[in-house]
Amino acid sequence: ETLQRIVSTLVNKNDEIHNFIDMLNHTISNVQVNSSNAISELDEEFDGLYSVLHEMKGSMANTIQQEEARKIQALQDQLSQCSHALESSEELLELAVQSLDIKNPVELLEVENIDWMYVKQVVTVASAFRLSLKPKVSDSMTHMMVDFALEKRMLQAVKFLPVPKAPEIDVAACLVADNCITISWRMPEEDSRIDHFVLEYRKTNFDGLPRLKGEQRWELVDYIKATQYTLSGLKFDTKYMNLRVQACNKAVAGEYSDPVTLETKAFLFSLDSTSSHLNLKVEDTYVEWDPTGGKGQEKIKGKENKNSNTASPKRSTNSPRASARGGRDRFAGESYTVLGDTAVESGQHYWEVRAQKDCKSYSVGVTYRNPGKFDQLGKTNSSWCIHINNWLQTTFSAKHNNKAKTLDIPVPDRIGVYCDFDGGQLSFYNASSKALLHTFRAKFTQPLLPGFMIWCGGLTVSTGLQVPSAVKTLQKSENGLGGSTSSLNNA
Repeated sequence: ETLQRIVSTLVNKNDEIHNFIDMLNHTISNVQVNSSNAISELDEEFDGLYSVLHEMKGSMANTIQQEEARKIQALQDQLSQCSHALESSEELLELAVQSLDIKNPVELLEVENIDWMYVKQVVTVASAFRLSLKPKVSDSMTHMMVDFALEKRMLQAVKFLPVPKAPEIDVAACLVADNCITISWRMPEEDSRIDHFVLEYRKTNFDGLPRLKGEQRWELVDYIKATQYTLSGLKFDTKYMNLRVQACNKAVAGEYSDPVTLETKAFLFSLDSTSSHLNLKVEDTYVEWDPTGGKGQEKIKGKENKNSNTASPKRSTNSPRASARGGRDRFAGESYTVLGDTAVESGQHYWEVRAQKDCKSYSVGVTYRNPGKFDQLGKTNSSWCIHINNWLQTTFSAKHNNKAKTLDIPVPDRIGVYCDFDGGQLSFYNASSKALLHTFRAKFTQPLLPGFMIWCGGLTVSTGLQVPSAVKTLQKSENGLGGSTSSLNNA
């Protein structure tokens, strides 16, 4: 036995090493892919920078050309004015010189009809006197020069973006309750540039590091602003859940935190079709009354039994679960019953049942393994249930050992079943309000199977549920029902 344990431990260790090798190879592949992606992104960023610089260069060069054109136009306009003024002044100057050269009085009399005052005025106000002999614009273009010294220093200081550090998951602050997981984390040091967090999770049946083989893909919750998040509405159909968190700033995401594994084990079972009455149609977690389901088949099977020495076809022994139960017969007669395929052998467990509105009669409870095929829930000393009868008028009662206790309370839409095997307690609740309906107390001596009776209508069973916090609280405070139910607790 010692050697067997050592070999088993070695085999498990080898499996862990193989998984770790696969993880390392996968990580190497990811490093190569992510490096290529980083180079591609770097090229894109620099191409974008080149594009911006090229656009800025073109814009600034266009501004310089516009300034050049403006100055040249202003100087050309001034040059044109000067040329026109010079031409006009030369004509006036010639007339004035000619007048000054006349010294003979006779000649002056000949030109006495000239308005000399007008000539004087024209010469005085000539455009040449009004011209500014200073260029309107400077030939300097220094105001169009740029100094990229600061920008060069900034570019030279460009480094890889500061990647946010990996968050640290606070396992002590994480909570698994009421089919929800609340996960809490913190940053190793304060970082004001963190924009949001990303949470990833996946279900697993392994309690160690995440494994590559046979694992489900990661589910993602993005843009979490706080350092805590609650995953709700989960069905705990696996034993554990891996969780990890990464921090993101506006441009880049950091490394993931070390993944943590939280236990999410809950009581999970399906309905065992091999145990069900022939008038019941069973599909996983749903059972429906079928009034024609077994009549023709029972006659045929009865004839086969008479003409054959083989075992009854009602007994199913092919299923591993059926074999483990000793090849139980189907329920028959008026025991329209089906059992769960997984037994409660220890611990505290919880499941819920919802009946269709047209359901005339149904029972919800537990029973020891291998009940008689004609046994009905609550009518034996090895089964406990609550029974609802909607035929003609509604009755609600708790049953055990063929004794019934009327429950004078409304029948809820959903019934929660809480079984504390070790504590010897079976309680039924209004699944919506968590109000207690009834409690059985007994010392359970054998494993218990969930049991369901249905007549006309159907039942849906919800499994993979954790014991609700409200139920746990009520169980701690509930201590006054033992006497009131003692007549039903003859275990």
